Amino acid sequence: MPYMNSEQLMFFEARLQALKEETLRNIKNAQGSLSERPELKDEADLAQHEETLSLALRSVKRETKLLPKIDAAVKRIRDGEYGYCLESGEAIGVDRLSIRPTAEYCAEVKHQMEEKEKHYGKRR
Repeated sequence: MPYMNSEQLMFFEARLQALKEETLRNIKNAQGSLSERPELKDEADLAQHEETLSLALRSVKRETKLLPKIDAAVKRIRDGEYGYCLESGEAIGVDRLSIRPTAEYCAEVKHQMEEKEKHYGKRR
């Protein structure tokens, strides 16, 4: 018996679709703030504007990286593989998926990966 039923899978698919829509909105909003060019009267205004641009760029970058993760999670739902750790094959757990619906690894494997990153540097 699979650990998630069809209703749970439909819930997560709807949640992922909503997350995708929200992410696309966030990207559009951030891009809109990037295209605005306010009248800058002094160096303090310029510095503030540059900081705002920097934050918007980071937001777009972060949100853009999330989109393929969302699409991959939806594909795993449709392929019957959602909710299982890509490395160990163990169930990720509904609680973890509720917090991070794009999770690809169970908590134990993810923790091991993070520990390796601390010791050996970020993986590419």
